[in-house]
Amino acid sequence: MADENILAELERLKLENESLKQKQKRNSAISMKVSEKGAVSVYGLGRFPVTLYQEQWVKLLSLSDDIKQFIEENRAQLKVKEQAS
Repeated sequence: MADENILAELERLKLENESLKQKQKRNSAISMKVSEKGAVSVYGLGRFPVTLYQEQWVKLLSLSDDIKQFIEENRAQLKVKEQAS
């Protein structure tokens, strides 16, 4: 009897865990935080955060129009990562 209860609880927890994983995937928005070393880390773009110091972000952001133009000019050569469902 106790084994049945343990197995039932284990199955319930497995289902709950899977449900939480799916919910987390759907809610994975881009977020930011200050890293331990004082840099800006951006989460939600991929498996790992993108971390740069503030002067690097400012420099990169000042080039945003150039980056967009580069992407447009090279669209045929660039790959698009498929979103996991």
